[in-house]
Amino acid sequence: MAKKRVVIGMSGGVDSSVSAWLLKEQGYEVIGLFMKNWEDDDDSEYCSTRQDWIDAASVADVVGVDIEAVNFAAEYKDRVFAEFLREYEAGRTPNPDVLCNAEIKFKAFLDHAVSLGADLIATGHYARVREVTSGPDAGQVQLLKAVDASKDQSYFLHRLNQAQLAKTLFPLGEIKKTEVRKIAEQLKLPNATKKDSTGICFIGERPFREFLNRYLSYQPGPMKTPDGTVVGEHVGLSFYTLGQRKGIGIGGMKTHRNADGTSDAWYVARKDVVNNTLYVVQGHDHPWLLSSELHAGQMSWIAGTPPTDEALFAKTRYRQADVDCRQHTSADGFSLAFSTPQWAVTPGQSAVLYQGDVCLGGGIIDTSNAIA
Repeated sequence: MAKKRVVIGMSGGVDSSVSAWLLKEQGYEVIGLFMKNWEDDDDSEYCSTRQDWIDAASVADVVGVDIEAVNFAAEYKDRVFAEFLREYEAGRTPNPDVLCNAEIKFKAFLDHAVSLGADLIATGHYARVREVTSGPDAGQVQLLKAVDASKDQSYFLHRLNQAQLAKTLFPLGEIKKTEVRKIAEQLKLPNATKKDSTGICFIGERPFREFLNRYLSYQPGPMKTPDGTVVGEHVGLSFYTLGQRKGIGIGGMKTHRNADGTSDAWYVARKDVVNNTLYVVQGHDHPWLLSSELHAGQMSWIAGTPPTDEALFAKTRYRQADVDCRQHTSADGFSLAFSTPQWAVTPGQSAVLYQGDVCLGGGIIDTSNAIA
């Protein structure tokens, strides 16, 4: 019987490298695919694509798999980056990793893998896939959190559908990150000690404001407190996100002092796009930073239909602990009501719903109701 062919996305990082080895150990015919998603400034000090390709090819050699590079830069610019810029221009803070997974890694990549004769695809994400074998949902494919809760990436994968998940393997879903590093060292992989990449793939480690400056028009405007007092000038609403503390530019201003003479830090609390005004508050737990409800649009449900249970758990940002909520779905999206007010709920970010370890899907936050 012929081996099943798996095409795995190999980024040059340790996670996808160990994933490729695990798949080969499990008896699959493995082909590596290195995706190039950005080429505007390939030669800049911040772009690691060239080194990543060298690392991926070196690992493929050690593991004993074929690898090819494919350029998805045009698709990425079209489907991910253009939306990223649109969201920032509208005053929201998007999460391009969510869009990249849905549009590139599990769409353009999947299509290309199928053209290579793949039966399945795989990535180095920390998540799990499970097929329901009995009951009314028999045959349905579920997305589950990873065993390593500290590395779980199901939040970024919540827009995947049944067809995509049915063809996907996540070899690291049952493994702790410490074990992945150990395997890489034992195999003497050339990237065994390579640090995990951080930040958005097309920005890399570059200063974020400097990058946005190249693509967005911006207009300075007033920075106000909730009572309307002007306390400074912002450099453009796109450069700020709700809950931001550093880089606001009014650190020396102390309008409110505590009883002991100290003063609370400033935080970005609201953006008024119509009037080009940024509102800032003092204190981490200021009422303007706490939301009891939110509304999300652009719904995407893994099962294909919205969940019927009203009492569920949600994340409104990555690495946040699950919080219980009640959800209600309508024609234009869904609303969540939290039992405990949530901090800095940010339009443009994803609200993702869970039932235990099962990721149900979610949507893009468009509004939230502060408790004051």
